[in-house]
Amino acid sequence: MILKELKINTWIGDPTNCYILFDEKSKETMVIDPAGEAEKIEELINILNGKLKYIYLTHCHGDHISGVTELKQRCGGKILIHYDDADGLNNVEINLTPYMMEKHIELEADSRIEDNDLIHLGDLEFKVIHTPGHTRGGTSLYCQKEACVFTGDTLFRGTWGRTDCPTGSLEEIMNSIINKLLILPDDTICYPGHGLSTKIRDEKPIYLELKPKLI
Repeated sequence: MILKELKINTWIGDPTNCYILFDEKSKETMVIDPAGEAEKIEELINILNGKLKYIYLTHCHGDHISGVTELKQRCGGKILIHYDDADGLNNVEINLTPYMMEKHIELEADSRIEDNDLIHLGDLEFKVIHTPGHTRGGTSLYCQKEACVFTGDTLFRGTWGRTDCPTGSLEEIMNSIINKLLILPDDTICYPGHGLSTKIRDEKPIYLELKPKLI
């Protein structure tokens, strides 16, 4: 697998991590959370000679979905989001676009995914993990073969996502992290929706031993 990361500036001031995943054999490509700059994403896909198969949304917030419409127009691909966040794509009170940017976004998912669904790019297999808490339909995407998980705004390096947004829940996000993400192998690399990557082993002490992250 080839993995490219773009840090896309949004109106909230904290760049969103957009990930481009590419299977070298089949040329199939998946983009996770295209927050904008669709032309740059298209350029990377073309450099790889890729074929965009999926646009995967970890959740419905405006700073993760702003580039979806343009990217789909440019490259095609099916829009995937969890069933519980699909309606939020068209509800500004949930996706918060009026507070994040100067445009109104309305999207329709091509497929509504569920917990434990499997997504394939060529020989690569990704497992959907429903990780509510930041939003009701937030998900993480795990690839055992590549030992990595894309955690959206659920798990960050040294902390967790906000839970004071509509449909958020501190109890649910803690349950998602402790019982769904920290059970992954220790060497699993976590690629979050903002900030730096980390590993499961490095996040465990925060939640299981109540120790702060020092570095």
